[in-house]
Amino acid sequence: MSDELVVSQCAPTLAGLKTANMFSAEYESREEVTAELRRLNAVLVPRGLRIVPMRYMQSRVLLYLYRPEALRRDLADSAAQDILRECGYGKCSRAESCLSCLIGRLRNNADFPHEVGLFLGYPPEDVRGFIENRASGFKLIGCWKVYGDVDAARKKFESFESCTHRSRGKALDEIIQ
Repeated sequence: MSDELVVSQCAPTLAGLKTANMFSAEYESREEVTAELRRLNAVLVPRGLRIVPMRYMQSRVLLYLYRPEALRRDLADSAAQDILRECGYGKCSRAESCLSCLIGRLRNNADFPHEVGLFLGYPPEDVRGFIENRASGFKLIGCWKVYGDVDAARKKFESFESCTHRSRGKALDEIIQ
């Protein structure tokens, strides 16, 4: 996978505006993915970012690029903890164990785990609204479906879009904050 793909799919996370992004990439072998992730993590980890494989499909891999510190903060929120507990995560005391549980759910369950929004930095009230309303009845749609604070979400969507636009054609190192 190219740095260009990572930048185009993850600019807001790379720039420090968002907790995480999830995207898929084509691959020929798992060894290729492992080598690419090792190369990317050599650049990302010293700067407070990480990329991990979430799920392998026939010729694509679902990847998760995230800021571990931001994920810890997001998942420590009591509303996020309540949702995770209701979704079967038990008491997640560590973000890493919650992430491992999510990876297991993505790989082993037929149903998509909609709590994934918590791992992408979406507000817990929007994640809960999405789950409880089965993706309908939202107030606004952008990077996610909004059930709570429309003004705050709109500002975030605009900042993410602006960041993605400004990042086009830039090298990975130029964007990371």
